[in-house]
Amino acid sequence: MKNHLYLIILFISLSVSAQEYTRADTLRGSITPERAWWDVMHYDLNITVNPSIQSIKGSNTITYKVIDSKNIMQIDLQVPMKIEKATQNGKELSVKNDGNAHFLNLQQPQIKGKEYELTIYFSGKPKVAKRPPWDGGFTWIKDSNGNDFIANSNQGIGASVWWPLKDHPSDEPDRGVTIAVTAPKDLMDVSNGKLKKVTENKKTKTWLWEVVNPINTYGVNINIGDYIHWAETFRGEKGPLDLNYYAIRENEAKAKQQFNQVPKMLKAFEYWFGPYPFYEDGYKLVEAPYLGMEHQSSITYGNGFKNGYLGKDLSGSGWGLKFDFIIIHESAHEWFANNITNKDVADMWVHEGFTCYAENLYLDYYFGKKASSEYVIGLRKNILNDRPIIGHYNVDGRGSSDIYYKGANILHTIRQLIDNDKKWRKILRGLNQEFYHQTVTTKQVEEYISAKSGMNLNVFWNQYLRTTTIPEVEYKVESKTLKYRYVDILENFEMPVIAVLNGKEVWIHPTAEWKTLEIHQTLKSVEIKKDFYVNSKEIKANTFPK
Repeated sequence: MKNHLYLIILFISLSVSAQEYTRADTLRGSITPERAWWDVMHYDLNITVNPSIQSIKGSNTITYKVIDSKNIMQIDLQVPMKIEKATQNGKELSVKNDGNAHFLNLQQPQIKGKEYELTIYFSGKPKVAKRPPWDGGFTWIKDSNGNDFIANSNQGIGASVWWPLKDHPSDEPDRGVTIAVTAPKDLMDVSNGKLKKVTENKKTKTWLWEVVNPINTYGVNINIGDYIHWAETFRGEKGPLDLNYYAIRENEAKAKQQFNQVPKMLKAFEYWFGPYPFYEDGYKLVEAPYLGMEHQSSITYGNGFKNGYLGKDLSGSGWGLKFDFIIIHESAHEWFANNITNKDVADMWVHEGFTCYAENLYLDYYFGKKASSEYVIGLRKNILNDRPIIGHYNVDGRGSSDIYYKGANILHTIRQLIDNDKKWRKILRGLNQEFYHQTVTTKQVEEYISAKSGMNLNVFWNQYLRTTTIPEVEYKVESKTLKYRYVDILENFEMPVIAVLNGKEVWIHPTAEWKTLEIHQTLKSVEIKKDFYVNSKEIKANTFPK
């Protein structure tokens, strides 16, 4: 059976090698030489939105620090958006275009260690989102009163679908971003961070928002609509946290009832993960014209003011209807995706696996272990095991959609192996302290959990993250004897599991070799505890290998 697994892994490896990536994929997904020499300190984004023709125009002033003295800078902006011009110190810069990548030739000497500014002017009709937030871009619709309802959602496609920047997750602006949005006078814009000023113009208003913390750029957002606003204060681990809520006028009553889950969410997640990571920027929940997304400090919501996922329980356990999926899931991303961000989208399981797992921790906090266990185990029916969770590096290559449900079950399994909830909670909180406001690799996360758990999880990680095969416990019952082993495993994979023998839990330690366990009574029932993400199969006497 081990040879069978090696053939599967070889096939996957060959398939990956055979997949073709373009120059555009490399320009988007890698730290090119034209990206590597400068570090983003701050973005100052100023845009005007024209709903009547579904267009935007504006500028982005980039403050950056020179890491290595070079003079060609890569800026990303996707067609049909276009760069009108780029300037530094009042002088226009030459721009060479290569698809969605644009190379600026800087005239001023770039001295290592110093900071500089340049401004890029842009305009166009950004791509319209076909299936937001997955197939992203801009959404332009009307509410039931005929008012414009507009928002961006661009996690997969990238922030460069509408504004020019270094569009790579490894480089967040250290000092945040300011966002000035000019929109029709009778509407409101809601963006990230805190509102600093509203300026009235003749036919428009300009809303100025400020983010002071580092921010992942796909999380920068605008939301324009006929909003009703209300607020409250959450007394959290770091003191008072400003909570602001925005809903379309017609949905005010439903939103005020449904959004009351936010303080409960914050209480549970601060317990498990530590303080909300962006106290200085506040927390907002904003109704949007699509399902929702984890825009940092400006979570967007479109779940129909229902518990579950559009009113359905993804786990089939019943527990998924105890909370509003979008409020809980997207808000959990403030810790995993926004606080801890992957350096490369190949490691996006760090965002989605931990966040999917957070749903069951929310249930654990309010309803107990049984609820959380049944929920996360119920999610397994959604796992495809079609491709490894880890994607392809340096080419904007994501892994399987299993980053969600399989990722959650991997973490749930580790909790069982640690068998100490105090320690497990300390690890989850420690991750958010160790990698506070940082971009990380999966290797860093793997090594941190391995070190803090005191377990060698190297083969475990490789098995679950880098293959599609789930370990299977084969066993045979002979009166008072249990024989068992693992199949479909990598070499040296050894993970203990709990076997439930005649209703009693017993730890067993399967390996690739057969082992024997003698008990003091006839074995009438054997089950591998479902909290461990493994398959199991009983070998009958007439098929038992000699």
